[in-house]
Amino acid sequence: MKRREFFKSASVATIGAAAAATLATPAIAQGNINWRMVTTWPKNFPGLGVGAQRLAERITVASGGRLTIQVFAAGEMVPGLQALDAVIDGSAEMSHGAAYYWQNKSQALSFFTGVPFGMTSREMTGWVRHMGGQEIWDEIYDQFGLQGFLSGDTGTQAGGWFKNELTGLADVQGLRFRTPGLGGQVWGKLGASVTNLAAGEIFAALQSGTLDAAEFVGPYNDLALGFYQIAKNYYFPSFIEPGLATELVVDKAKFAALPGDLQAIVKDCCQAEYDNVAADFAANDPRALQSLVSEHGVQIRQFPDEILEAGAKAAAELLTEIRESGDALTKKTAESFIASLNIVRQKTEGTDSLFLAARQKYFTLS
Repeated sequence: MKRREFFKSASVATIGAAAAATLATPAIAQGNINWRMVTTWPKNFPGLGVGAQRLAERITVASGGRLTIQVFAAGEMVPGLQALDAVIDGSAEMSHGAAYYWQNKSQALSFFTGVPFGMTSREMTGWVRHMGGQEIWDEIYDQFGLQGFLSGDTGTQAGGWFKNELTGLADVQGLRFRTPGLGGQVWGKLGASVTNLAAGEIFAALQSGTLDAAEFVGPYNDLALGFYQIAKNYYFPSFIEPGLATELVVDKAKFAALPGDLQAIVKDCCQAEYDNVAADFAANDPRALQSLVSEHGVQIRQFPDEILEAGAKAAAELLTEIRESGDALTKKTAESFIASLNIVRQKTEGTDSLFLAARQKYFTLS
């Protein structure tokens, strides 16, 4: 999808503030419940925005319409990076985004999106679903009257778009770079000047020169956002987002008031859509990358070892600082994450990566 076509379709679908105001109170008719989901994503955004819409449809259909979810893209009801606050203040019942967008509320939330040199997406699900991660996440969101669920998975992301090629750490100094979460803090330690922007704001910042570089997700999203028009150096893989997870956040009191079967439907639909978003990216990232290279002259590059090594050192320092912080819940989160990573990485590195290396070296079909 071309960037112009993508945002044209988004603008046509966007409702005005006056229309949104008419939806200020959830309707309950004939025993049915209508909830609003605000998202951090542009309308019809590949993978993530579409995944949010698909999740809403799953819940609506699985509940037989008893719980109907209406989706509002970024800017339709509130700006993208105010989605969580809309749930906290009661303007919406659900938000769909990424937990690390809210690290200003609790740094511990970043662990449930992506950690530099941390867990892959499969490892993340192992921690959250079977190693106590969900229970800790619940404690964090309890402070705000919220309940969070994993809702999507991009897999290992791209490292970002850079106007100039990176030859080493010297090129990072003062680099104006859009990248969020703990990864942003790592790049800050390397010398970059880091900021976070919602998806729809990044292109203009690159175009105006406010940014020298930006990372968002990967080829599937980045093609639609049009970054290739400004920056041609596309780095792989990301070392700060090895397995990004999105989240569905629900008003906890309203969720607890739902009948048990509707609660189960929300949980199960989140898990199903988490896996389906992963499949969407697995199918479409490679095809989008082919288009970026063959049609738009994008140069695929890898980060120099000097940057990777320094990034790993900075990530270890950051996680140590967080673990030793004065906040007990953040410390608890970091300790659980690190202990679980040391377990789950044994399979990923001892089995999965060895198979992938062997397949790459010995097996080809045409």
